[in-house]
Amino acid sequence: QVQLVESGGGLVQPGGSLRLSCAASGSIFGINPRAWYRQAPGKQRELVATITSGGSTDYADSVKGRFTISRDNAKNTVYLQMNNLKPEDTAVYYCHAAQFGLNYWGRGTQVTVSS
Repeated sequence: QVQLVESGGGLVQPGGSLRLSCAASGSIFGINPRAWYRQAPGKQRELVATITSGGSTDYADSVKGRFTISRDNAKNTVYLQMNNLKPEDTAVYYCHAAQFGLNYWGRGTQVTVSS
């Protein structure tokens, strides 16, 4: 079993920044890749960014150039740096990890972008 715990969400004004963290614990051997998803009210959950164990990254078009995913393998933690936030980024952000065909999710952290 893998446990994922997100932190770092909150309320921010348009143009502001936030950094989300996702710490993994438990049987973490073989976790790859790690990712962030988000789900806005009334919408389906969507993939925001992924990072492999080798450090390769990929982003949704809507966040390219504004969000950066990174990982600290020593801390088993993945980060999502979000800059130039827009109201349409408002959502619950979920951490995800894949391990040997199984999917693990965190409980989510709320990000609200509003003036």
